[in-house]
Amino acid sequence: MKIHKEGYKIIAGSFLLSVFIALATIWLFQRIPEVMYVVLPLLIAFNLWTVSFFRVPLREVIQHDDLILSSADGKIVVIEKVFEPEFYKEDRIQLSVFMSPFNVHVNWYPISGKIAYSRYHPGKFLVAYNPKSSVDNERTSIVVDQGNGKSVLIRQIAGMMARRIIYTATEGMEAEQGKEFGIIRFGSRVDFFLPIDAEVFVKLGDKVTGQQTVLARFARN
Repeated sequence: MKIHKEGYKIIAGSFLLSVFIALATIWLFQRIPEVMYVVLPLLIAFNLWTVSFFRVPLREVIQHDDLILSSADGKIVVIEKVFEPEFYKEDRIQLSVFMSPFNVHVNWYPISGKIAYSRYHPGKFLVAYNPKSSVDNERTSIVVDQGNGKSVLIRQIAGMMARRIIYTATEGMEAEQGKEFGIIRFGSRVDFFLPIDAEVFVKLGDKVTGQQTVLARFARN
C-alpha cells in the first residue's frame, strides 16, 4: 500500500494543525489533564484517518475484454434502467457505488478502450446517496469505448464532504482496465451507465472492491 500524491499536502497540513492544537491544549488545560486525555487521542485518530483516506492499495488486476470491473470501493446503492441524456441519449443500465469516508477513494478504469468523451460539470454538493446528485452535483463524465457497441460511461460525483474531483482522462487517450484515472476527496459516488443488454452480477447492498469486483459482462456478439 502507498499514499496517493494528492494526499501529501493535506496529510502534512493535518499533522501541523494537530501539533498546534495539542500544544495549545496542553498549555491551556495543564491543570485539567482530563481534557488532554480526550483531545490528544482524537487528534491521533484524525491523523490516522487522514492517512488512511489517501491510501492506494496494491491489487492484482485480471483483465478481460467482456468484463466490467468496479472503478471504486464501496456499496451498490442503485441498479436500474434509466435514460442517459448526456452522451448516449438512450436507455442504459445505471449502477452506482457509494464511497463512505472510510473507503479507498481512488478510481480505476472498469474496461480498456479509448476515451470517447470526457467532461467536467460544476454543481452542488448534495449527499451522494441523493438520486439528484447524479445530475445536480459537481461531477465528471468519462466514456470508455471498446468498439462494437461495448462502452461504459463512468461518472465521478462529489458528495456532501467531497470538495474536489481529480481525473486524468482526456478524449482520444487509451484507457487500460484497472489503471487509475482519478480520485475524489472525502465521501462520494461513482455511477456506471452500461448497455441495456449487459449481464449484471451485483445486487443492491453488495460491497464491491475497485479493480476486483466484476459488476457486469457485455453481451456476447
